[in-house]
Amino acid sequence: MKKRYLILQSVLIVLICLNKGVSAQQTPKSFLLETQYLLSLPDGYASDTTKKWPLLIFLHGSGERGTDIEKVKTHGPPKLIAKGKKFPFIVVSPQAVLPYSWEPENLFHLLNFIKENYQVDREKIYLTGLSMGGFGTWAFALKYPNEFAAIVPICGGGDTTELWKLRHMPIHCFHGALDHSVPVVRSEEMVAAVRKYNNNVQFTVYPDLDHNSWERTYNNDSLYDWLLNQSKFRYTEIPMDSMKLKSFSGKFASSERDTITIQFANNELKATIGKRPYSLKPSTEDQLYIREDLPLDMQFSRSKKGKIISFMLYGSRRLFYRKLQDKN
Repeated sequence: MKKRYLILQSVLIVLICLNKGVSAQQTPKSFLLETQYLLSLPDGYASDTTKKWPLLIFLHGSGERGTDIEKVKTHGPPKLIAKGKKFPFIVVSPQAVLPYSWEPENLFHLLNFIKENYQVDREKIYLTGLSMGGFGTWAFALKYPNEFAAIVPICGGGDTTELWKLRHMPIHCFHGALDHSVPVVRSEEMVAAVRKYNNNVQFTVYPDLDHNSWERTYNNDSLYDWLLNQSKFRYTEIPMDSMKLKSFSGKFASSERDTITIQFANNELKATIGKRPYSLKPSTEDQLYIREDLPLDMQFSRSKKGKIISFMLYGSRRLFYRKLQDKN
């Protein structure tokens, strides 16, 4: 099913300088970027208006860009659907417009539109893509990591500097060892970087395949079984006695000279950030979080004697805090 979605891309401000003595004029302008996409609804979707369904977003490669939506059926899930395969997902396959690559902001607007207008299980939104779409998968997930339950980048690559943002993301990456279009080292770099923060990363290298590593991947039903077993990450509180909770207490300062004070009172930990207190809960022996659905946590480090000496704050940024020495 072919669909179109109009995205308000931006407002252009035009400054027109006229003759001396005449003030500059500001004229608001706007333009719409039309995004075509293929939509496939699972069997039973229309008969049950209360059921929520997993969503799979597929990003095509560079050869399928343009305005001919039929080109999106060349590879991947859209190709399989065209041949009669039934998926237990809502499948959305957008088309990038020449000469552009995948833009995370545009895809985010489309994702929100799909969530608002279809029966989407927001705990089970999956993202995959091949070649240019593999790069797009990494980029989209890095920009909006809290949107996805799992990602499957195929023969792609990207920026390794902020892969800590995917520390809670189940990832299965695929690449052909003989790939000359996108060398396998591009995926190797991404996987090595994200594994520093994430233990749930699988990497499949096909020793006999060149660039087309996607056909074997998408033809394997075990991939979709794996996806369906993934749900959006949420922290889980673990029980911890008062002495262990007290050990987190103290005043910590970052290199940017801001401070966070952690206090234990009434059997509860609270962090004062700025002037606002936040309740903290333990998810591991050395990790505290604020809200189960918010990807923000503190990962603590201890001295050889077991005392907490610092923590790394992971949120929209990554900041290091060192414990200030007690004056006593």
